[in-house]
Amino acid sequence: MFSHFKNVLHLLLLTLLATLIGCNSKNIILEAKSSFAPSGIDFSGLWQFKDDQVFSQLFLNKNSSEEFKANESKNLSRRQNSLANSSIRLFLETGKSLKITQTEFSLFISYDRSIVEEYSFGENRLVPVGPIQARRVAGWKDNYFLVETLDESGTLLSENWHLQNDGMNLIRDIQITIGQTEIYRNRQFFEITKN
Repeated sequence: MFSHFKNVLHLLLLTLLATLIGCNSKNIILEAKSSFAPSGIDFSGLWQFKDDQVFSQLFLNKNSSEEFKANESKNLSRRQNSLANSSIRLFLETGKSLKITQTEFSLFISYDRSIVEEYSFGENRLVPVGPIQARRVAGWKDNYFLVETLDESGTLLSENWHLQNDGMNLIRDIQITIGQTEIYRNRQFFEITKN
């Protein structure tokens, strides 16, 4: 009887150890963001994408990069294909024209008048796209509005929004990382067309 108990205990310990090792590889904690917008910062308005100032890179390794083109996914390495197959791309919205409404508690962004995303300041919640879910935190750090979205595979989408040129330009920096490796970076420039 003691032998049977010992075997069951070993099995339980091995199961617990395997679970801890498996969870550790995806154990990324998203840091909470401030729920208060800085005084004088308002992203509200109609914004037009500036094609001539786009900057986008898909990193091949630490020392080399090439311009990312959506139709090049067939030439991606295994790590880059994990991005192409990651659900995180479902949570990345883009558009040539943005309509942004900022309230005391939220930011509403309409992408090309078709998709509207709501970001509540200080949020930390699960966001669904159909049956897929990801953890998202959003809020302020100094004069920057930050959004971080983490999918079930541990792929992190980080967005950083801020104003330049006395509020005439809106900059959106996008970064995608798998673990500690940055694999995609994009900087988008928008120009105000109407307040």
